[in-house]
Amino acid sequence: MKKILTSIALALLASTAFAADPTPGELRESALELFKPLPSTTPSVLNNPITPEKIELGKALFFDPRISASGVFSCNSCHNLGTGGDDNLETSIGHGWQKGPRNAPTVFNAVFNIAQFWDGRADDLAAQAKGPVQAGVEMANTPAQVVATLKSMPDYVTWFNASFPGEEDPATFDNFAKAIEAFEATLITPAPFDAFLNGDDNALSADQQKGLALFMDKGCSTCHAGVNLGGEGYYPFGLIEKPGAEVLPENDKGRFAVTQTADDSYVFRAAPLRNVAVTAPYFHSGKVWDLKQAVGIMGVSQLGEDINDEEVGLIVAFLGSLTGKVPEVTYPILPAETADTPRPSGEVKN
Repeated sequence: MKKILTSIALALLASTAFAADPTPGELRESALELFKPLPSTTPSVLNNPITPEKIELGKALFFDPRISASGVFSCNSCHNLGTGGDDNLETSIGHGWQKGPRNAPTVFNAVFNIAQFWDGRADDLAAQAKGPVQAGVEMANTPAQVVATLKSMPDYVTWFNASFPGEEDPATFDNFAKAIEAFEATLITPAPFDAFLNGDDNALSADQQKGLALFMDKGCSTCHAGVNLGGEGYYPFGLIEKPGAEVLPENDKGRFAVTQTADDSYVFRAAPLRNVAVTAPYFHSGKVWDLKQAVGIMGVSQLGEDINDEEVGLIVAFLGSLTGKVPEVTYPILPAETADTPRPSGEVKN
C-alpha cells in the first residue's frame, strides 16, 4: 500500500497545470506522454497466433449459448456487442437467474488490459474466457461438458481442425478459450480521441479539449492512462476517502481475494475508460448510473477534491470522446445439435 500511495503522490506532484487555453498541439504533446492511440491492426496475443479461421471460430463460440449448462447464456449475454460490450446491468444475471457479485466490464478493447476481471485474477483473455463457463452463478458448466458439446457437432470439429492445424485433438477446452481470445482481440473501437492523438486538431471539440486538460491536470490520468485509459494497474478504491457502502460494498474486498494480502483490501484494477459513456452503471458494484456522479465520486474518493459542476461537465465531455466505432460483427450461423449433444439443464447446484 505504501508503494501505491507513494507512486500516486509523486505523479500528482509531477502534474503541471495547463495554461487557460493550451493549443491543440501543446495539449496533444502532454497527452502523448500519458496515453497511446489504439493500433490500426489487430494486436498480437501471447502464445496464441491469431488467424482468420481462429477468429471465426471464436466468434461462433462467443455467441453460442450452448457452452452454458442451461443453453441460455453466451459470452454475448453479459458482454453484449450491441450495448457497449457489457450488459448495462448492476450485476449480471446468470445460471438459474442468479445475480453475479460484480458489474460486467466491457469486452471492447479488453485485450489491452494488464489482466482481466476487476481483481485481475485472469492473466489474459483466454484465462478469462474459462472463468464464467465454470462459475456456478454464470454458466455453471464444466470443461468436459463444453468439449463434449463441441465435439458432438461436426461443423465445430471441422472449424477446430482448421483453427489449430497439426494438433491431434484440437477441440479442447484450452483451444476453446484461445479461439475466443482471438475473436475478442479484434474488438477494438477507434474513437475521436485516437484521431486527436494521431494529429487531428479538430477531432475533439473545444469542451472536450478543456476536459482532457482537466483530466490530466487534476490527476485522473495517474490511474487512467495508457492505451485503454486504465486497466494497467491496481489502486485502492477510496485512496483519500472511502465511499459509503452504497458504492463500495463491505463484503467485496477486491484484489484481497486473489492475493490474501491485507494491503490489497478494497484494491481494484483501474477501470479502462474507453466507451465509458455508454457502459453505465459504473464501478465494480454497478451502483452508480450517472457518469457525472461517478466523476464526482472519484474526485472525492481518489483525489480528495470536490470537483465543481462546470469541471465535471468538461471532464464528462472529454470522456465522450472515448466512445469509439464498434467493429461490424455479423451474427454467426451456429452448428446444429446432434443426438450426441448434451441436453441443457437449468438445475442450480448448491
